Amino acid sequence: MLKREIYLSRIRGFYDSDLVKILVGIRRCGKSVILTQIMEELKEKNVDDSHIIYINFEFIENEELQDYKKLNKYIKDQIKDNKIYYVFLDEVQNVDKFEKVVNSLRASLKNISIFITGSNSKLLSEEISTVLSGRYVSFNINPLNYKEYVELTNKDPKDESVFWDFVQWGGLPNRTQFTDENNIKDYLHSVFDSIILRDVVSRLGLKDVVLFNLILQYIVDTTGREFSAKNVINFLKNEGRDVSTITLYNYLDALCKALIIKKIYRYDIHGKAILKTLNKYYVTDLGIAQIKNNNFEINKPFALENVVFNELITRGYDVYIGKTRKGEIDFIATKTKEKLYFQVAYYLKDEKVLEREFGAFKDIDDNYPKYVLSMDKCDFSQNGIIHKNLIDWLLGNQK
Repeated sequence: MLKREIYLSRIRGFYDSDLVKILVGIRRCGKSVILTQIMEELKEKNVDDSHIIYINFEFIENEELQDYKKLNKYIKDQIKDNKIYYVFLDEVQNVDKFEKVVNSLRASLKNISIFITGSNSKLLSEEISTVLSGRYVSFNINPLNYKEYVELTNKDPKDESVFWDFVQWGGLPNRTQFTDENNIKDYLHSVFDSIILRDVVSRLGLKDVVLFNLILQYIVDTTGREFSAKNVINFLKNEGRDVSTITLYNYLDALCKALIIKKIYRYDIHGKAILKTLNKYYVTDLGIAQIKNNNFEINKPFALENVVFNELITRGYDVYIGKTRKGEIDFIATKTKEKLYFQVAYYLKDEKVLEREFGAFKDIDDNYPKYVLSMDKCDFSQNGIIHKNLIDWLLGNQK
């Protein structure tokens, strides 16, 4: 089993904290595995099995506990002494009013450490933030990044065919069990269908699955490009769907809540302000994007941008598009006092491309690190701007 150290290293300091630990991520990205690894580490520290309470709400034998009052009673009945009890509630969004249980346990028991997972970011953040008001810590769990993918599959990380397989079929862990493309597609379709049916139709009440597919298809086909509601509406009209702007944004919001896509905002580098217009969307998992790709072939330049965006998110950065006076930077990544700038290219094939990618930084006069990432194996670093082979960067330091 792959130990997901990039997440465990962030969570360990909170094992015994009374803050509620929330792990949020798209379905099948590996949240349950991380919970299992946390429980194993607790047992290695001699925590007794009786002090570890694990409930997965996708198991039919736990269906009765989806009643929040029964769940609250069940957990409290397990508390027998004053030692710390570790409670793991997996896919907790299946429990109506689960936030009341979490709040009740925290308020009434001093010897309890609660971990919860969920597949709907907006749902969790809205409900938990209201009830717990700052008494929680949240961790975003993503599908495997490239380094984890090659560790899990034991493949050669420098083999470009391995890399492009990752780009094409994404990082959902269970997809690595299959080698036949049809089997991979079937698996990814089943994951996508479960997300739509459980996290969108069931919980959010938006039932037009065909419309979801069309909107996602458009987002996939235009990944990394400036978003235009007008263009989407025109696309839908050509597909025989007359949709209002409000309806479009409702469905986009639902796709974001279900963690299928992520919105990225622009940051005005000189004005030092986040801009709420002209945003872009990237997909959380490129395998899901592939099964919704209307063009069948991978758009490699934009796919590489998506890989870099997902990697930066996995490394714990806040990510923005950088707006300069004369253009834009692909990504600004910030974390505490750290700031990094990135340009992403497929290949730096001629002087024109070199000028475009390195020249994008001309208007930025600070001393934060600036990177150009591409598939080139030669080092084109210049004028203090660092060029890296994209695969080497993915395999490098992930803190």
